[in-house]
Amino acid sequence: MAYFSFKYEALKDFSQEVFEKMGYTKDEAAIITDVLLTSDLYGIESHGMQRMVRYYKSIKNGRLKLGAEKEIVFETPVSAVIDGHDGTGQLLGHYAMSLAIEKAKKTGVGIVTVRNSNHFGIAGYYAKMACKEGLMGFATTNSEAIMVPTFGRLAMIGSNPLAFAMPAEPYDFLFDASTTVVTRGKVEVYNKKGAPLPEGWTVDANGNVGTNASEILKNIEQKKGGGIVPLGGVTEQLGGHKGYGYGMIAEIFSSILSMGLTSNHTNIGSTGGTCHGFAAINPAVFGDPEAIKEHLSTFLKELRESPKAEGQTRIYTHGEKEVEAIDRILRDGVPVNENTVREMKTICDEYGVDMEKYLGKVEL
Repeated sequence: MAYFSFKYEALKDFSQEVFEKMGYTKDEAAIITDVLLTSDLYGIESHGMQRMVRYYKSIKNGRLKLGAEKEIVFETPVSAVIDGHDGTGQLLGHYAMSLAIEKAKKTGVGIVTVRNSNHFGIAGYYAKMACKEGLMGFATTNSEAIMVPTFGRLAMIGSNPLAFAMPAEPYDFLFDASTTVVTRGKVEVYNKKGAPLPEGWTVDANGNVGTNASEILKNIEQKKGGGIVPLGGVTEQLGGHKGYGYGMIAEIFSSILSMGLTSNHTNIGSTGGTCHGFAAINPAVFGDPEAIKEHLSTFLKELRESPKAEGQTRIYTHGEKEVEAIDRILRDGVPVNENTVREMKTICDEYGVDMEKYLGKVEL
């Protein structure tokens, strides 16, 4: 499967026009584009430009409603619940975390949940929003059910990522991971490549090992059984029950607290219903923020400099690889799968966007 390499700025301008043509304002398109391309800059192909077609399809099938008005349905000085009324996940996520940050700066902590939203991209984007303001940031979301619970054979829980960020030097601490072994987006990438899935990622409709990406995706969409396994795998021996539990924590913090749809009821027919959870915490409620930052930075440095396993030359701390990926991709370009490029071209044809103007002539 071939890949094309595009300059970041070219993709940014391209994405901006596409989302404006879809019906978003300039500012809205800029937020959506930033979330998508931040994923690509971090080296996370599954949630970058690869996802543009998902939002296109969600508008078409009615799950995502352009111009939806968000509504705060419950609020206290430290918390809020937002009903997104089937709006765009990135816009609702950006608004919700901004509100959490505002509350944290006033009271020390801000916790905001969202219901009736749509896919919001990488959770780490929102955790990092708080981190850039000198705060600790947390973000999570449920999603279409793709996780098969331990000892089960029907997907009941989403990929349900947990993300946390905290200021540090020279790299902020940033952890962002799904509570499944991999995300659905990663399975989609393998499907586009026509490659078999590694054993241990998914199970078929009977709960047995599955490696056919197309079949797994079809089973997830049609609720036929099977799906992606929790972190730790299909058994308790290697901790699959722990990944299942982490997924439940994400579910509780997003759909349960917001009184929204749980993963097994989202993204069915014209129903979206995705739910999110966000928190911002001001380190000042624990003491001197700069001293706390220095304390964390020292420990991260000690981790990186600790003894390496035989044959290994480096220990990474969370967030370090993302920083290096940004430098590399800004220099070398964003890699985009040829099937993703085909999807981008289909969208351009519908909305009258001249893809060649931004990305040059692409031979498919």
